[in-house]
Amino acid sequence: MIFLQQNLIYFIPLFGLIGILVMAFQSAWVTRQEAGDKNMSELAGYIADGAMAFLKAEWKVLSYFVIIAGILLAWSGTLTGSAASPIHSSPIIAIAFLIGAVFSAFAGYLGMRIATKANVRTTQAARTSLAQALKVSFRGGTVMGFGVAGLAILGLGTLFIVLYHTFVHSGGPESSAELKKTIEVLAGFSLGAESIALFARVGGGIYTKAADVGADLVGKVEAGIPEDDVRNPATIADNVGDNVGDVAGMGADLFGSYVATILATMVLGQEIVSKDMFGGMAPVLLPMLIAGLGLILSIVASLFVKIKNETDSVQNALNMGNWLSIILTAIASYFAVRWLLPPVMSIRGFEFTSLSVFYAILIGLIVGTLMSLITEYYTAMGNRPVNSIIQQSSTGHATNIIGGLSVGMESTVLPILVLAAGIYTSYYFAGFYGVAIAAAGMMATTAMQLAIDAFGPIADNAGGIAEMSGLPKEVRERTDMLDAVGNTTAATGKGFAIASAALTSLALFAAFAGISGITSIDIYKANVLAGLFVGGMIPFIFSSLCIAAVGRAAMAMVQEVRRQFKEIPGIMEYKAKPEYEKCVAISTEASIREMMLPGAIALIVPIIVGFTFGPEVLGGLLAGVTVSGVLMGIFQSNAGGAWDNAKKSFEKGVMIEGKMEYKGSDPHKASVTGDTVGDPFKDTSGPSMNILIKLMSIVSLIIAPHIAVGISNPGTTEIRKEIQISKSTDSKGKIKIDTVKNVTDTLVHP
Repeated sequence: MIFLQQNLIYFIPLFGLIGILVMAFQSAWVTRQEAGDKNMSELAGYIADGAMAFLKAEWKVLSYFVIIAGILLAWSGTLTGSAASPIHSSPIIAIAFLIGAVFSAFAGYLGMRIATKANVRTTQAARTSLAQALKVSFRGGTVMGFGVAGLAILGLGTLFIVLYHTFVHSGGPESSAELKKTIEVLAGFSLGAESIALFARVGGGIYTKAADVGADLVGKVEAGIPEDDVRNPATIADNVGDNVGDVAGMGADLFGSYVATILATMVLGQEIVSKDMFGGMAPVLLPMLIAGLGLILSIVASLFVKIKNETDSVQNALNMGNWLSIILTAIASYFAVRWLLPPVMSIRGFEFTSLSVFYAILIGLIVGTLMSLITEYYTAMGNRPVNSIIQQSSTGHATNIIGGLSVGMESTVLPILVLAAGIYTSYYFAGFYGVAIAAAGMMATTAMQLAIDAFGPIADNAGGIAEMSGLPKEVRERTDMLDAVGNTTAATGKGFAIASAALTSLALFAAFAGISGITSIDIYKANVLAGLFVGGMIPFIFSSLCIAAVGRAAMAMVQEVRRQFKEIPGIMEYKAKPEYEKCVAISTEASIREMMLPGAIALIVPIIVGFTFGPEVLGGLLAGVTVSGVLMGIFQSNAGGAWDNAKKSFEKGVMIEGKMEYKGSDPHKASVTGDTVGDPFKDTSGPSMNILIKLMSIVSLIIAPHIAVGISNPGTTEIRKEIQISKSTDSKGKIKIDTVKNVTDTLVHP
């Protein structure tokens, strides 16, 4: 136990290393599975080549951004500030930023690479049994989940060790300026991760939805051919998009969330007065330890995701793994908290106990679970919200759109109430550290959440390959079962990501306030109120740019698909092969071009506002962005998910006013229109909201030392005023006042 106590900091990266080793084992197992016949392998090759072409084009553009941003960060690290407002930074922050960017890009690449292998192998497995198809597709998803979590813990833990030994030379860690410098430089790692995540999510979202919309409008609506039909020139680009958006984009997204949550908790942890066996560093180490334990326990829980028979529920199997990871993490967190933390601590005058910290972690796990369940209710087939959209499809396209918008708006109520309750109760137990550790508790099971989420696009691609290869009906039925569950898990994954972003942003906001020296944000001030309104507007213009980009790219895709149907004779009779590569090129070029402006808004606006108007106005801006962004994210993701499953419900037939309606009917065509509107909602702008609010918070945290409010004394100054009264009694015994004197003392607490 003493050895563990003395070397705990070195054990944390080992958790990440274990995750990466398990990921490598799972990846090798998936690769060894049979890839099907020549036609299936050829189609899978088109998808893999298109995905890699996109990533190479994206990385080329982002490399310029990383170099320029790294140079600026290195320069900012040379600034020392003043005696009143010292800047605890270093040029090494540029290296941390570069490592974070590379790790984030690599995390997305790992997941996408195995997903493009697992898709065709899932199709082949579906020729034997549903159980084997689930095994292949879920193991493909675990490569993404374990890889992302493993890289995050390994990178963050190792970098923290290196920076700690570089900067901390003497003095107690609880009061060490060197420790503060260590964590602030570590924030560069998070900035790099979130920056790449934003571009990957926005670029991938534009790519996939441009192809999807083009394939739907011309293929299904105009030509009347199935969704995944080899004759549709856009179908390969559509399947590529599932990988670059829902796999690589989601991987980079949750990698950034994972890192940002741990970092925010560490920043607040170094403010805590803690008399523990780690020299006051226990609150800093706790979030990394919980993340490591959550990864190991997610690996254990993944072993229980399996079915035996064709009639077994795939959703129940995934739920088993999810619930088991949550319960095991909660139990492990209790023992970790009780062992690591002292009985009593305090932060910013707020006193709390180690047991209170555990309660906050529990709240984070509960909030994440409830958010997923609520999202599932609003987006899953068979529930009231999706059924209401189906019924409104009977009267046309317009009423379908109205129904979807209504469901999306309604779906914000319960999640916001859950988030508000989670924020209030976690703060009640442990102050802002409680809010941050609640987010860390929620993100502890990221490996399992992401494995379940990545399973969805793998199953979707498997169904597409089965359709394009003309495989027997029972194969497509098995892949459809996986795909239907995958649609729900994708929606719940987005709900989980938005919930984590809300709590993480609040923790980052609290850290920003502490570093920038502000104690409150007064909205009675005109400039602060103006910042609040501008912040509330940003998610709207951000969404507008993303959706408009999808619209423009989709128009180009539609024109190209129409051209090929018109100019290449024999496509519809299977006598000629479409020019898939031209559709892939349209999506690639459009996504790279269109992702720049939304990304620039997230990065530049906090810098301009912070340096022009100061930290309090920037705080108002962040408050507006966070509230508006969370609402927009929930609304768009749930509306899009509900529209999607309303459309998919017609594949098995739905009852509308006593009549069964199927694919090709007028209500189905109305549902296709709704799904087309919902596509950029749920896969482009909606999921990007959580990265937007986190990235703006991290940028603000990075610049906080440079815009901090000056303090005349580096300690905490307290002014004590008293009135001293001298009194005596006269000859009759009455009290008389001799003198009244004001006394003022200045007490300085280091």
